[in-house]
Formats: sequence, structure tokens, C-alpha cells
Amino acid sequence: MTDCPPIADLARMIDHSALHPTMTDRELEGHCATARDNACASICIKPYAVPMARARLAGSATAVCTVIGFPHGSNAIGIKVAETLRACDEGATEIDLVVNIGKVLSEDWGYLAAELGELQAAVVSRKAISKVIFEVDFLKDAHIVKLCRMCSDVGVHFVKTSTGYGYVKQANGDYNYKGATSEALKLMAANVAPGVQLKAAGGVRTLDDLLRVRALGCTRVGATATVAILDEARKRHGLAVSGKPAAASASGY
Repeated sequence: MTDCPPIADLARMIDHSALHPTMTDRELEGHCATARDNACASICIKPYAVPMARARLAGSATAVCTVIGFPHGSNAIGIKVAETLRACDEGATEIDLVVNIGKVLSEDWGYLAAELGELQAAVVSRKAISKVIFEVDFLKDAHIVKLCRMCSDVGVHFVKTSTGYGYVKQANGDYNYKGATSEALKLMAANVAPGVQLKAAGGVRTLDDLLRVRALGCTRVGATATVAILDEARKRHGLAVSGKPAAASASGY
């Protein structure tokens, strides 16, 4: 017996991430196959590759997800709206939107209310799912709380911790990130409205990482280590591993 949830339930939590800037078209195609073969919730792919992903995933239960304003959220609102509409029209049904981080740190809440409202309206107009990325490593708790409440007010579908590319100078001088910490997820869970779901991203690299954030209420995770995570779950269930190599990854996300 094992306390590990069913493999299918874990796979349906995963947005398999294929966002590193060095990934080639061939590598992106491989990541689409990984997401499809493992029955992931979605492939989260670079925006220009949405039409390819739609074709590769046709007939499967794996959705096409892409990112808007990635990774710093600094594009003008109108550009982010246009990006969103184009991505949906090209086949994306899930949209991960990076909030304007500089505006959050400036506490320009009026600007952010307009941005979130316009982006959510664009997503809803295409019957898609929205996930708003905060980049928690850059923010104070008060910023996270305020964003959770603003996202709740406009009816976003998910709030998400990180891009996986929000590097901060650490005490040892290296640049890295903490990402989906338990502390950040607990704070977000306590401040979103009922019905707003949580996505953990940044640092979810093992099955135990996934189980930790699942226990905190996350219903989605962003991960590049999908095959390794699910193969570890198969082992805990006494099942054979997939036998398929993971698509090449340039990032641990």
C-alpha cells in the first residue's frame, strides 16, 4: 500500500513547462509528446509555438497553455491583451499572465486593477482559463495579499507563485529563486476568494515537492521534471516506470 495518490490524478495537476529561451522547435515538439504521453493537464509552451502544440495535441486531453508578458510582465496593457487574444485564437485554452511586477512594487493599484480587469475580460471572451503569475520572490507579503484580493475581485481562475525565472541575488552572491514556498502558498490560499485555485511553480522538481504543494491546496503545478516526478509515483505504486526518456530540458523550473 502507498499514500501516493493515483498516477492519473498527479498527471492532471501538471502543466508541463517548455519555456526556456534556448529550446528549439524540435525540443518543443518533444515536450508536447511528453505532456501528451503522460496525460498532463497542459503543455505550457512559448507563445509562437501555440499552433504547433495545438496540432501535436489534437485529440488528446492535454490542453495548450501559453504565457503572456513573460517573464517580467512589463508590456503595455494593450499589448498583453493582444497577445492573449492571439494566443487563444491560435489554439491556447489556458493563459498564464505575468502581472506587471514593477507596478506591484510601485503599489500602483489603479493601474493593476485596469490590467487585471482587461486581461481577464480578454480570457473570458475566448472561454479560456486565466492564471495570474505573481513572482513571489520579488514581493512582500502585503503585495501578495493585495494581489490575491484584486485577482479575486476580477474573477481570475488561478493565482500562480512564479515564472521560474525570477532570479534574486542570494546571500552567497548567486542568483536563484525560492519559488513555490510553503509560506507563500499558505498566504495566497488564505487571501483568495473561494473558487480561485492555486498553481505552484518554481522549484517543484520532485514527487515530494508536488505532494507538499498538493497538501497546501494547489490543484496545478508547473514543472519540467514531469517524467521523473511521475516515474517516482509509479515506483511508489509498485508499477513499472514509463521507459520513455524525458524531453531535453535546459531548466529545472
